[in-house]
Amino acid sequence: MRLKLEPRAQASRFWSYGSPLLALLVTVLIGVALFAALGKDPVRGLQVFFWEPVKNTYAIGELMVKATPLLLIALGLAVCFRSNVWNIGAEGQFVIGAVAASGVALLADKTTGPWIIPAVLLAGVAGGMAWAGIVALLRDRFNASEILVSLMLVYVGTLVLGYLVYGPWKDPLGYNFPQTKTFDAVTQIPRLMKGSRVNVGLVLALLGVAALWVFLFRTRAGFAQQVGGLAPAAARYAGFSSRAALWCALLVSGGAAGLAGALEVTGPLGQLTPYVPMGYGFAAIIVAFVGRLHPVGMVLSAILMSMFYIGGELAQSRLGLPKSLTGVFQGLLLFTLLACDTLIAYRVRIARGGSR
Repeated sequence: MRLKLEPRAQASRFWSYGSPLLALLVTVLIGVALFAALGKDPVRGLQVFFWEPVKNTYAIGELMVKATPLLLIALGLAVCFRSNVWNIGAEGQFVIGAVAASGVALLADKTTGPWIIPAVLLAGVAGGMAWAGIVALLRDRFNASEILVSLMLVYVGTLVLGYLVYGPWKDPLGYNFPQTKTFDAVTQIPRLMKGSRVNVGLVLALLGVAALWVFLFRTRAGFAQQVGGLAPAAARYAGFSSRAALWCALLVSGGAAGLAGALEVTGPLGQLTPYVPMGYGFAAIIVAFVGRLHPVGMVLSAILMSMFYIGGELAQSRLGLPKSLTGVFQGLLLFTLLACDTLIAYRVRIARGGSR
């Protein structure tokens, strides 16, 4: 007796939505085994990851702070992935967006008005779009792989950030720490509630969810993007431009990542530091796929991924485990999702001995 994968006549609609839930369950079970192997109480470990981040209003606020950049970046990546454009470098676009936004924020002084906030956010969007535009240009003109180009530009962006905070933008009164001066209060993104770090970035992310839903499912341009990703030959026959789809996907994705970077430095951080690259750009890839590239699904997966971030930090401080446990859970979720997705196209059968 053995298990056998049998192709389905058509893709399973049930497992299209059930696969992420099964992947989460398997990830939790593996996590329990991992905690036990490390000599920690599995119940306490799961509590740190899944209860502590939502136990009170303040904790939920911190969860939203983490989820906002993940959701914004994932929304942009969804446009790319649905268009069959593989932007793996959203982390670099996030960093350059933060750098561009910081450049504008550093211009503020005591006479600057509130108009600086939209300027800072637009600078972040422009920075992310420009960085993604390099990828689009090289793919368009020289057919360079967008996977490799976007990924390599992450490291270039990090070097640009390092040069600025260790060099010309370094705060002369910062006790030699590699960071800019703290941005003036007028550049700070408004918060939604007193006593919480949740800011208007959350509102922008939710508006982005609605905008992406309309774009993908209610506009001709969104339809063209998806047809180009699913059936390039059909898209060409219908007169849809593959070049326009490429540029649209990468610029939208870069702009969303750049906006997330701008919100991060003018919100929770309040200055530009070498620690701006937090892995959000890479984690957002998992968010996009766990959310099935659907705007609403990505809201839920962004919350889940932010729980992993906060849980990893708490596991370090309360359980004495390495912070890298966050990455372990993220990787487990991705790999279990890929495995569980097999059930969409195949069903598991029990094959009797001797049968083929």
